[in-house]
Amino acid sequence: MGSLDEFSLGVQLFLRAYPWRRIEPVPWAARRKPLAQCRLGLVSSAGFALPSQAPFGRSILGGDVSFRLVPGDVDSKTLVNHHRSDSFDHSGMLRDVNVAFPIDRAREMVQSGRIGSVANHHVSFMGSITATGRLIKRSAPEVAEHFKRDQVDIALLVPV
Repeated sequence: MGSLDEFSLGVQLFLRAYPWRRIEPVPWAARRKPLAQCRLGLVSSAGFALPSQAPFGRSILGGDVSFRLVPGDVDSKTLVNHHRSDSFDHSGMLRDVNVAFPIDRAREMVQSGRIGSVANHHVSFMGSITATGRLIKRSAPEVAEHFKRDQVDIALLVPV
């Protein structure tokens, strides 16, 4: 974990003043079957999208709370990064998408029998969302509906 002094003064001031939200109790559901029988859905805030999808909005006040559905059979090398934050080094996830959207690793887990299957579609958000109300009220329920229709048992959240 980094320290605040690694960031620019502007980012340090923002992070110190930001009203971090606590969610209590933490939403939780116990797994009902072994991982080897579960269908996995990925949720990443890395801002990846298909080349044919619209980029995430970089200038939306409070952050773009929209999401992109990423097909489960996507070629990970085709994903394009649209994350707006300059508060972290993007080079690792640009070299290997799986650092922030581990679709190839998930497929390997299916092949090895560690998980049952991957979802037909996964979800990518942009992240750097400071106004979370619209995300909680609109986007999260939509994602939950997509996963419900796809019979996803477990979601791997990959925050960036």
